Amino acid sequence: MKKIIFTIGCLTLLFSTSCQVESVQKDEETNRKAAQLDVPQAVVDIDADIEDLDDPCISVSLIAGQHHVAGDVSIYNDGENLFIVFTTNGDWVLGTTHLSLGNCDENWVPLTGSGNPQIGQFPFTDPIFVSDYEVIYAVSLEDLGDNYCFAAHAEVEGPDGGETAWAEGAEFDGNSWAMFVETTLSDCPSGGSNNQY
Repeated sequence: MKKIIFTIGCLTLLFSTSCQVESVQKDEETNRKAAQLDVPQAVVDIDADIEDLDDPCISVSLIAGQHHVAGDVSIYNDGENLFIVFTTNGDWVLGTTHLSLGNCDENWVPLTGSGNPQIGQFPFTDPIFVSDYEVIYAVSLEDLGDNYCFAAHAEVEGPDGGETAWAEGAEFDGNSWAMFVETTLSDCPSGGSNNQY
């Protein structure tokens, strides 16, 4: 009987110890997975680089539903890339964003036959950072001439529901209220110059 009680006691002790080890291993695995969900280091470095730059060289309002200022779209230049930053104010949440940016020639933005932008065909679709209130795109300066244009579109959710939003600028030739901005790299030197449009 003593052997049976001793054996049961040893098995209980062994079982409880292995459960604790497994529990600790699961906790470590959960913490490791949670850490992997954080912003990747490369994005943190890029975000830190943006903070190290001067003020944005371009900053325009993000207009929602044609009448509401939902935030802004700002551009920073680090000498290798342009960083296009969509930011909303506290009343608005960012949804899907779309960006077209290129030399202001005939083909810099996909258009319909009537002159409206084809948002779903915009070439920049992979931001390097996304949150509810900020989205950041990085575009290489390598093939960009001095004169460039950009169209920044966002789906936003505001106090009264969802809206379409555009970076404020000139309107396209079509019959929509879609807008674009034309500017130059010489107005956006590396490090920024705080030009407000």
